[in-house]
Amino acid sequence: MMAAPVKLRIILGSNNAEKLTIESGMPMSVEDLANEIKRQFDIEEDIRLQYMDSDFDNEFVNLNKICDIQDKSTVKIICLSDALDLSQGSMNQSGEEASLSSSDTLKLSSDSESSRSHWPTEFQIPKFSYDVEMQLRSANQDFVSNRVLLTPGHKLKSDILESLAQEIIKFKAYPSKLEIESVAEALIKAHPCLREQRSFCGFYGWKISLKYKMANYRTKLRNLGCPELSINSLKHKPADRCQPAYDVKKPRKAEVNFFPPFPAGETQDSLEGERLALLSEVKKRHNDKVVKEKMAKTFAEGKRSSETSP
Repeated sequence: MMAAPVKLRIILGSNNAEKLTIESGMPMSVEDLANEIKRQFDIEEDIRLQYMDSDFDNEFVNLNKICDIQDKSTVKIICLSDALDLSQGSMNQSGEEASLSSSDTLKLSSDSESSRSHWPTEFQIPKFSYDVEMQLRSANQDFVSNRVLLTPGHKLKSDILESLAQEIIKFKAYPSKLEIESVAEALIKAHPCLREQRSFCGFYGWKISLKYKMANYRTKLRNLGCPELSINSLKHKPADRCQPAYDVKKPRKAEVNFFPPFPAGETQDSLEGERLALLSEVKKRHNDKVVKEKMAKTFAEGKRSSETSP
């Protein structure tokens, strides 16, 4: 006998919930459920699941047994990369001095020009150019007064998307479907005049336009020689697999940049000299400042070596 379909309410973030339908019935394990959620909502990061526990006034607690939920239960996802950010933020100074782990390397690289920030919990819409801000300010006032929505012209829409792409690239070159959606949702929240009248969520068209804008923006940066994007160009792919979608290299879990460029004025040979000097500096006592500076400076070389080694 075939199991009845199961419907779950999935909380993806602040003011963001979706309905999940599993036609084959309740999964056999929590891991199977997590994989199904990641598949249906196009989530690449590792996640942890929580459910509303009636024993604690429906507060969310970690889901460890699949029997704790049933049809029409509410499940909340926690991206483990976000949890990692919090744990790194609470790390004390003695812990930092104790070891130079891969997490520390990523943290130290934030001082370099090639670093990126982790995806924010709530995306902040940037300040647009002066003329765009003028048009949006007027349109937002008209919306508040008369509930009139703005239909942006081609140039206005292009300028908005360009600014959003420039802001997104500070965090990720390859944002996920949910991250793109969070930007589109933040846009109509900051500028309600841009809400789409015939869209079920109010921002579906912006989400699709932003997805294609990011693809075009990556192409632009790739042509300018951005290493993280150039490595995914067709000339770096095997002749029999020369397709844009084949073997795309992206940041792994807890990484913010896959293939950072060398610092200005530095080459692989000069950074190799810095790396050798670093090996001597780490043996000295009370030398944390110099070690951190050299770790940040040689971060790009270390990343390239780890990715290109067989």
